[in-house]
Amino acid sequence: LPPGGCRAFWGWLNAVFNKVDHERIRAVGPDRAASEWLLRCGALVRYQGSHKWQQDYNGLPTGPLGKYKIEAINATDSCIMYRGFDYLDGLEHVTDIKLEKCMYIQDECLQRLSETNNLQKSLQQLKIISCGNVTDKGILALHKLTNLEYLYLSDLPGIREKEKTSRVLQQALPNLELELDLE
Repeated sequence: LPPGGCRAFWGWLNAVFNKVDHERIRAVGPDRAASEWLLRCGALVRYQGSHKWQQDYNGLPTGPLGKYKIEAINATDSCIMYRGFDYLDGLEHVTDIKLEKCMYIQDECLQRLSETNNLQKSLQQLKIISCGNVTDKGILALHKLTNLEYLYLSDLPGIREKEKTSRVLQQALPNLELELDLE
């Protein structure tokens, strides 16, 4: 491979992993399709009523359509990217999302997250850690997540106006517990 060719290849592969298959969503339901997407990208999911994190793509539980509802997503070190976010639209039970060391997560992703109707209703906890492409703009976009109870922000070098951003967010979401571990 030419220099930089490996990186281009992984970028291409990650784009393939994030391509949304709407037929698949219709065939197996939103939670199963989203589980497949998240695990393909290296994220973990936890289902309602379970304490166990699913990490093995081939070990995904089978059962009646819609039996397993995603409650939590841990996207640490995963390659999830904006183009895959359509998979989140059909999820109705996600209360908890952790985005840590996600190189493809940028402001547009957080905007998309906060504009997802189901997440506006269900999401209670969000942690964003060591995502280098996130700026104040992305954090401010989270104001549409009206049921968010806890937001943890850590190691986000793109955040330049921590005080102003947290003040605006707190005004928009008075019930939000905001925890900052930022330089």
